[in-house]
Amino acid sequence: MLESVREWVSADQSRPSGVGLFVDGPNVFREEFDVDLDDLRTAVSDQGRTAIRRLYLDEHATPGLIQAAEARGFEVVITSGDVDVKLAVDATASVVEDQIDVLAIASRDTDFKPVLEYAGAKGVETVAIAPGSYGRSDALQNAADTALTLED
Repeated sequence: MLESVREWVSADQSRPSGVGLFVDGPNVFREEFDVDLDDLRTAVSDQGRTAIRRLYLDEHATPGLIQAAEARGFEVVITSGDVDVKLAVDATASVVEDQIDVLAIASRDTDFKPVLEYAGAKGVETVAIAPGSYGRSDALQNAADTALTLED
């Protein structure tokens, strides 16, 4: 019995950690884009099991958005400053700490290009998710292994 437990634990450690989905709320949830939280979840479902699902918002976020995100399984991170910095630090930390083997960033902000490049250099698959064709960043799309655009 003990031997089978050891085999299971060894096999489990070799399993992929999963997908880390990091969403830049202020850049994704804008009037010109019709993004749904479920669309974001679906966008990464083909990449594997989601290990981290975070939505980053600033202090001006509506309670309705926060509640909807939490109801759909997102961890909501509210920052009093720049959302980009917190998201970039957390995404990079998840790569460094081997918490994920796929990094997905939903944004149209080119500030996340170095994060995707770093993750790729560390062997982590990368996904750039654009909120719509109008909100697509060529720099992010080109830095990622996979580029997805949510339907307008």
